[in-house]
Amino acid sequence: MAGLPVLLLLLVLAGIPPAANGSGYLSGFRQKSRLQKDRHFRNIRPNIILILTDDQDIELGSMQAMNKTRQIMEKGGTHFSNAFSTTPMCCPSRSSVLTGKYVHNHHTYTNNENCSSPSWQAHHEPHTFAVHLNNSGYRTAFFGKYLNEYNGSYVPPGWKEWVALVKNSRFYNYTLCRNGVREKHSGVYSKDYLTDIITNDSTNYFRMSKRMYPHRPVMMVLSHVAPHGPEDSAPQYNTAFLNASQHITPSYNHAPNLDKHWILRYTGAMKPVHMQFTNMLQRRRMQTLLSVDDSVEKLYNMLVETGELDNTYLIYTSDHGYHIGQFGLVKGKSMPYEFDIRVPFFVRGPNVEQGAIDPHIVLNVDLAPTMLDMAGVDIPAEMDGKSILKLLDTDRPVNRFQLNRKGKTWRDSFLVERGKPLHKRGEEMAQEENFLPKYQRVKDLCQKAEYQTSCQQPGQKWQCVEDPTGKLRLYKCKGMAGLLAPRMQALMASGASHVQLSPTTDSDICNCDIVGFKTSFLKRKRLLTKKNPSASSYSDVKSSRTASRKRWARSVSFELDGDLYAVDLEEGYQPMGSRNSSWATHRRRGEGNEEDNDEFSGMGVTQKPPAGSKPTPPAALKVTYRCSILMNDTVKCDGGLYKSLQAWKDHKLHIEHEIETLQTKIKNLRDVKGHLKKVRPEECQCNTPSYLPKNKEIFRLNAGRKYTDRMPSKQKSQWMQKEQKRRKKLRKFLKRLQNNDTCSMPGLTCFTHDNHHWQTAPFWTMGPFCACTSANNNTYWCLRTINDTHNFLFCEFATGFLEYFDLNIDPYQLINAVSSLDRTALNAMHQQLMELRGCKGHKQCNPEKGGKERNYFSEYRGQIWEGWVG
Repeated sequence: MAGLPVLLLLLVLAGIPPAANGSGYLSGFRQKSRLQKDRHFRNIRPNIILILTDDQDIELGSMQAMNKTRQIMEKGGTHFSNAFSTTPMCCPSRSSVLTGKYVHNHHTYTNNENCSSPSWQAHHEPHTFAVHLNNSGYRTAFFGKYLNEYNGSYVPPGWKEWVALVKNSRFYNYTLCRNGVREKHSGVYSKDYLTDIITNDSTNYFRMSKRMYPHRPVMMVLSHVAPHGPEDSAPQYNTAFLNASQHITPSYNHAPNLDKHWILRYTGAMKPVHMQFTNMLQRRRMQTLLSVDDSVEKLYNMLVETGELDNTYLIYTSDHGYHIGQFGLVKGKSMPYEFDIRVPFFVRGPNVEQGAIDPHIVLNVDLAPTMLDMAGVDIPAEMDGKSILKLLDTDRPVNRFQLNRKGKTWRDSFLVERGKPLHKRGEEMAQEENFLPKYQRVKDLCQKAEYQTSCQQPGQKWQCVEDPTGKLRLYKCKGMAGLLAPRMQALMASGASHVQLSPTTDSDICNCDIVGFKTSFLKRKRLLTKKNPSASSYSDVKSSRTASRKRWARSVSFELDGDLYAVDLEEGYQPMGSRNSSWATHRRRGEGNEEDNDEFSGMGVTQKPPAGSKPTPPAALKVTYRCSILMNDTVKCDGGLYKSLQAWKDHKLHIEHEIETLQTKIKNLRDVKGHLKKVRPEECQCNTPSYLPKNKEIFRLNAGRKYTDRMPSKQKSQWMQKEQKRRKKLRKFLKRLQNNDTCSMPGLTCFTHDNHHWQTAPFWTMGPFCACTSANNNTYWCLRTINDTHNFLFCEFATGFLEYFDLNIDPYQLINAVSSLDRTALNAMHQQLMELRGCKGHKQCNPEKGGKERNYFSEYRGQIWEGWVG
């Protein structure tokens, strides 16, 4: 038997066909190339190349500019027609690509929040797909844009070759981190155009790797910055696409949208200058993609030349989509609609069907597990995505015992999320009741006792009130109960008994005139003492405004169990009467009806009430010369503002001017306050109660500012971050004032564009303009479902607003059809959405449903319940 293999080998060399059942195998094997023979025996793993673009859409026709890529990737591979990004923002999406996780699991919520932060570097960067592939023997390389806030000070783990862009996208005048060394580039096309540098460096690295390590597979990421701004094309392409109009879809300039969330309700139709800009922007974006198209062709030719094409997986996709004029939004991303979440997605490689269109849902979180599966590496259980290799592999053997058994379907739903998570204090309520419309949620909340009292309870922030139309509404408590209750709870918890203190006597360092300073405070523990309400009197209140501003505040008011107390620094606590009874009873008895002609300034009641009577609250607080705030915290303006649009606009401009003036004044006051803190003289210590310096922070009422003297380190760092953001925002605001820049809207992210914005042709020549396109606080969670019977998008915004679009009927999402659903259907979708919002790992994040289960809520389609308010 030992001579049989030798005999077979001699027969093959002599050209004699072997007999019996071995003939078919050897005849087929003989036709294979020498390179394929070597691979067969050495079992070489495939090369993997990921081509990632930045902000490239699929809905606005960007792929029409890339004929070479479509020829190579679409006709030579498989096109996934339902490919999505789970978060349509750069850094969150790219973090999901690297880790295979949803945003709520890697915590990179925005392009600034945790983007390439120390926390990201410590907890998530060591577990990217590059680390796993590098450990398994792959030669890994990265070229191009990494993360928006990457500063180039280090090389992330897992990468053998590292040529990454520092910070955000640019085509010229940028800095690269080349294997830890910073490399600056200028504006010369032949040596600085970033798309060409990515192409040349990647192809050179692949050739070098195969020459030096012919048996080791290569994994490369080509992360292009096109078509992201500033949209600088190569010189040879700056005249292309003269009449680009692919972006003009049915939703183009469809505005305002009163049935959608607040940004789209606020956004009106574009002006002619905005529409001209969108045409220019589409043209420049497609021009930049022509260089990416050349890059794909050069990469393909290199693989052919090196003989590695048949053993290489090529993946082409984008981090998210884009909008240009849709719903009146001039440009941008971050919306949950199709134009922002759909992306191009092509795959070609070994056993991948050519020219096929696959309708299965694939996500950006699937890229990491797919590449690990291609390499034969175990996929970590904590990855939320799943490998799509089983959708691609046409050579996979079939289990002969399960030919007639219908397997589980691929996922038919996924999560789209954007923005920071809700605060912990409201998370539990949101999970139970967020699916309800606003009116129903308010109605349920008003059933709770904590909202039925008139702002009496310590810490109470909201009060339920029935308006004149009979609707229940929540009003914010603006009294001392909501402001001082946390302080008083801490004060009560620390006190247990009455202790009478006498002032300490110091040496005669200071010549003090104050003697006999008396107090009823505890030395180290404080206790509230409640006296007879009749002892309360307003006889000590100064009627003169000048006197009230010059004197030091010697008492602080707070409310407890419906009674108003005064914390007097000299004579302890004195109850001032019940807030509820003092005004209501006073009105019933008809006492104190005399009115003073002094104007109520908004800073407090300055007139002196009649002797022996309780104070009468003002009927309204005059805020502007045309609007006032009533006692029920509602705003009332004169009738002219409700009838004249011009009067409304003029008064709104007046208010905005007043706000800017006050903000500037606040800044100046803070500067003066900071100066006073620095030059504070030494405090005179004679005859000063010993408790006061130790516990003075209890009585500090600095509006909006926290004292960090005794904060824990974590709380102090959080306060410092908020303070830095506030100062940064204030600096930007003052800079806009100095430059006469009026391009800003409350709560919105705006940008200005002028003739100097683009430094390469084609140039913008129509002058400056302003546009507001998005908001930093636009937080939402959406359920996107596609199966045989349903094709919908259901969104819950952090504001409580709901949106639902049936894309089988309304493919461009023009009409919010949430009113076509009943409460049970909303409940079912909400529950599925909440499960995805908290999912971890591919088993929880990819619930597979088969048979009738996938249509589990179709029976709930119907009219919404009575009383629903959108």
